[in-house]
Amino acid sequence: MAAALAALGRGTLGGLAGTGRVALYTGAVLGHLLRPPFYRREFFVALMQIGWLSLPVVGLTALFTGAALALQIYAGGARFSAESVVPSIVAIGMVRELGPVLGGLMVAARVASSIAAEIGTMKVTEQIDALVTLSTNPLKYLAVPRVLAATLSVPILVAVGDVIGVMGGWLVGTGRLGFNSATYLRNTWEYLEIWDVGSGLVKGAAFGFIVALMGCYYGMNSGRGAQGVGRATKSAVVAASVLILAANYLLTEVFFSA
Repeated sequence: MAAALAALGRGTLGGLAGTGRVALYTGAVLGHLLRPPFYRREFFVALMQIGWLSLPVVGLTALFTGAALALQIYAGGARFSAESVVPSIVAIGMVRELGPVLGGLMVAARVASSIAAEIGTMKVTEQIDALVTLSTNPLKYLAVPRVLAATLSVPILVAVGDVIGVMGGWLVGTGRLGFNSATYLRNTWEYLEIWDVGSGLVKGAAFGFIVALMGCYYGMNSGRGAQGVGRATKSAVVAASVLILAANYLLTEVFFSA
């Protein structure tokens, strides 16, 4: 019993210590966001790598998700003679929930691992130590441009994914389920409110911040050697994915209460 309690205590203290380290790191990143110098080249490179190069995977994910969602809602609605709700539910489900969450998870899988591996390799090869020698703040040079680029680009990816996801539902609805194209689009537009889209974009910004932050944190705290970089990459993806799901619930609760 004593050994079990000791193990539980060690795990709890370790979890609290890790949470504190992440919180301090987040505060340091936020403190440097508006403080010069600004590394514009690093920002635009990160914007291209995180935003533009993530567009194909986010678009394909949204397309097939919207198509599958239309089929599932039609199958469920048919039990209650409510097939007409397919366009509106697909649109609302995509822009409020599935678009931001799946887009954030796909970006986490692609970007958090890439950032953690890149920065972890820089640490192993002592490039970060070289930055310090050159009087360059590694946090300012490596983390801030990536966090800012992800925070700004992921909402755009979510917006594009929402459009593609609704289009996927429209393709299935008109080509497979027998909906009239004009009626489908009209029902989509009439039942979709501005805040539905806005809440999804806010979630996208939060998810982008989480993805880049976790990638930078675990990269900068990577262990030595190839195994250390591998563990940092795995931890970054897992932490970003879990935090995205947790943040999604918290933001949904806030929006629901509002």
